[in-house]
Amino acid sequence: MTIELFNNGQHLCLMFDDLVDDTSNVAVQSNQFLIVDHGHGALLEPGGNMTYNALVAEMGNYFLPKHLQYILASHADPDIIASVNKWMIHSDCKVLISRLWVRFVPHFCSVGNADGRIEGIPDRGMDIPLGDCMIKAVPAHFMHSEGNFQFYDPVSRILFTGDMAASIVPHKEADTPVEDFQSHIPLMEEFHRRYMVSSKICRYWANMVRQLDVETIVPQHGRILKGRKVVAEFLDWIENLPCGVDLLTQDDYRLP
Repeated sequence: MTIELFNNGQHLCLMFDDLVDDTSNVAVQSNQFLIVDHGHGALLEPGGNMTYNALVAEMGNYFLPKHLQYILASHADPDIIASVNKWMIHSDCKVLISRLWVRFVPHFCSVGNADGRIEGIPDRGMDIPLGDCMIKAVPAHFMHSEGNFQFYDPVSRILFTGDMAASIVPHKEADTPVEDFQSHIPLMEEFHRRYMVSSKICRYWANMVRQLDVETIVPQHGRILKGRKVVAEFLDWIENLPCGVDLLTQDDYRLP
C-alpha cells in the first residue's frame, strides 16, 4: 500500500508499508519511503530483495526509479539496504550512509558496482540538497547501530527515524497512525528495551529532536506517530526508558 504522507504539489513524501513478499509472516514488517522535490527523488531505507520488485512497481506510479538521485540509509542492516545492488544497476543514484558503513555496503554489491557511488555521512550529520530543499541527516548513533542516522525533511516536518519509534505490528496494520500513545506502548516497549543502547543516549537524542520542528515521526517498522501531541508523548517516554546496557548484569554473561 502506498501512503501519501505529504504533498503540496512540488514536494511529495510517500510511505510503502506492505511490500514484504512473505506470506508466512516470518520476515519483519518494514516501511520504505520516497521523497520527491521539484522532480528530484531520494529513496529512504529501500529494504532487501523481498521488497524490491513491488517497490519498483509502486514507485513507478509517482517517480521513475532510474531517475533517483539518492538512496539514504540509516545504517547497514539487510532490511535497510540489502537490495542496493539492484538499485545501483538500474539507476545512477548515490548511496549516503554513515562513514562507518561505507566499506561494508559494497558487500551487498557486484564487484565494482559501488565504486565512487557511496558517500559517508560524517558523525555530526550533514545537509543533503534535494531539488529546492535540504534534507538533514541527523545523528542517531547507537539506535541501534553504532553508525546511525535519521533523516529530517523540513518541508513536510517529518523525521524519518529508522528503528527509533519502531513498533511490532502485523504487516497490514502499519498504515494506521497512532492516536492513543499509551495503548501503543506495549507494541514498542520490548523492542526499544533491547535495541536501544541506553537511556542516556535516548535522552540526548530526545533533547536534540526537540530543537527540530517535527510534526510526524515515521519509523522503518510499524505505525507512524502523527501530530505534535503524540510526538511529545513519545519523546517523554523514550528519554526515561531503561534499555540496553542499563538492564544488563553479570547474569547475562554466564557460560551456557
